Amino acid sequence: MSEMNPEDVQENWAAMMTEMNDAVANSFEQNMEAQAAFMESWMGAFEGSMPDEETASEGIEGYERAVDVWMEAAEQMTTRLMTAAEGEDVDVRELRDIWLQSANEAFSEVMGTSAFAAGTGEMVGNLMELQEDVDDLNQDTLEALGFATRDDVDEVAERLVELERRQHEVSKKLDRLLEDE
Repeated sequence: MSEMNPEDVQENWAAMMTEMNDAVANSFEQNMEAQAAFMESWMGAFEGSMPDEETASEGIEGYERAVDVWMEAAEQMTTRLMTAAEGEDVDVRELRDIWLQSANEAFSEVMGTSAFAAGTGEMVGNLMELQEDVDDLNQDTLEALGFATRDDVDEVAERLVELERRQHEVSKKLDRLLEDE
């Protein structure tokens, strides 16, 4: 086995560090993009109405705490990468776990706010309205095509229940008449 000269070692080290730095930078960028997309989606839930000042303030504070979590994760990553640069073995899974844990903590900081709850509630309300509109459109389409609609089926079901109730009453009266004889 041939020994590597110091220039090759330095070149390999530089290549490895460049690759690791690129991977960390890409990971950080992807996490920030995911966080930004999440926040855009969350703020989009407030379409047309903003939460009251207290709720909005709490939401901003939650977002600030989430940013603090991300910054702490970046510091941990820097520390671990410096440790690796000093020659200590650093498991790549440890670096992944730092980001996963920080993502969970950051989202918890945001999702635990009343602003998030209000936005989510409004979004669910909007989705329910959309679902009602789709259901109405389906009913109109079925009716136009001559098929039984949910309303038709519901009406038939109500009539069946009423017929069963009346039949039960007639059976009871018949039983009483037969007992009296």
